[in-house]
Amino acid sequence: MATGIEQLNVEKETAVSEDISQFLEMLAAERGAADNTIEAYRRDLTHFETHLEAAGVGLRAADAGDIGRYMRGLAEGGLASSSRARKLSALRQLYKFLVAEGLIEESPASRHAGPKMGRALPRTLSVGEVDRLLERARARIDGLVGRERVRALRLLCLVEMLYATGMRVSELVGLPRSVLKGDARVLTIVGKGRRERLVPLNAGARAALDRYLSVGESAEDGVAPMLKTKWLFPSRGEEGHFTRQRLAQELKELAAEAGLDPERVSPHVLRHAFASHLLDRGADLRAVQQLLGHADISTTEIYTHVLDERLKQLVFAHHPLAVPKA
Repeated sequence: MATGIEQLNVEKETAVSEDISQFLEMLAAERGAADNTIEAYRRDLTHFETHLEAAGVGLRAADAGDIGRYMRGLAEGGLASSSRARKLSALRQLYKFLVAEGLIEESPASRHAGPKMGRALPRTLSVGEVDRLLERARARIDGLVGRERVRALRLLCLVEMLYATGMRVSELVGLPRSVLKGDARVLTIVGKGRRERLVPLNAGARAALDRYLSVGESAEDGVAPMLKTKWLFPSRGEEGHFTRQRLAQELKELAAEAGLDPERVSPHVLRHAFASHLLDRGADLRAVQQLLGHADISTTEIYTHVLDERLKQLVFAHHPLAVPKA
């Protein structure tokens, strides 16, 4: 422990140990974890293992005290409670796996209490603010030709679809063209854990999608080759499709043009707006869970503040004792 947690703040590149490697393989093969999820687990677990090596302790020999010292060091180093909770969750999952494989008898992380943290409400936008974004995205198209017109149509389509479906940004930018087969009113999405779900397209999103796709029907200005790939939103990048980072950047530029604070606008914020606005207008929490692709209803319950506010307004508006006496 002489080196301290502070020296671990700079992530050291280390080879992944056999135990961690097998755990990550299990996440990919059995749980269908996404590449970004697996990479996050790898970083957190190798960070912990590096801490243990500095203390002369092996991964399987670690006890509750080792985990406690590690967590206290993270807190003293100023790491946010949400990040500490994520790291502890990764340790619990790893040691649960090692117990199941018969490599250790008991998990040293199972009884360790996580950091206390308030549940932050998701950042969102009002209906009026979303309307301003969409109006600006539509206005951008006027007068453009060729590839610039395609890019403007693509951005409008992406924003319309984000708000209409509540898709995760990675799900949206990675849509294959084959998703267009079948009923034009819905899309079949493959989300986290390879789980499929249906998401409806409203009239605005469908119209924006049709306008975007129609550009590729002619070879004008060399646009057609840009659209004729396996991806619905292709690009020349390594992934072959439009990236979530690029969408986030274009969305912030659009927000600034619409007179909104760019720091308040992101693809994930539009997903939150989708959920919040549905609940505010009477949608069932279970239905919103299915549309968002949440495996557990507890994840969706972060939006119950919307339901609480609506019930409060209902009582204030209609309860006889809430009506001021003349």
